[in-house]
Amino acid sequence: MSDDNYEPSPNEFIAGHVEQYLATNGEQGFEMKGAGCIVLTTTGRRTGKVRRTPLIRVPHDDGYLVVASLGGAPMHPVWYLNLLADPDITIQDRAQVHELRARTASPEEKVALWPIAVEQWPDYADYQESTDRDIPVVICEPRR
Repeated sequence: MSDDNYEPSPNEFIAGHVEQYLATNGEQGFEMKGAGCIVLTTTGRRTGKVRRTPLIRVPHDDGYLVVASLGGAPMHPVWYLNLLADPDITIQDRAQVHELRARTASPEEKVALWPIAVEQWPDYADYQESTDRDIPVVICEPRR
């Protein structure tokens, strides 16, 4: 995923957070309200542009979990739709960049994984209660 094809988020806060995080390898922008952050990079499903999103850091096994909560909104976040279309993603965790493949946890997997995510960001439980949408948990594993 080349930086030449990067298109910052139209949301100024998100674009600024990503810029700060990447410029400092997470020295600035890693912590958000007491939780660690990572930067997820996906490919736009319609534009083909590189997209970056700061998300809560939820390490799991030799990869990460990311939660498509969008704060409990009734629709999925765009980054989730992008990784459904192209599951090859990267996650930057401070200075380390991991090439991963993303997949949505099955309902059975989510039962076990949801508490791990909520432990990192307790608001996820409130987000799920505030929406009829089943908030996806995405398992991000090393590409093999």
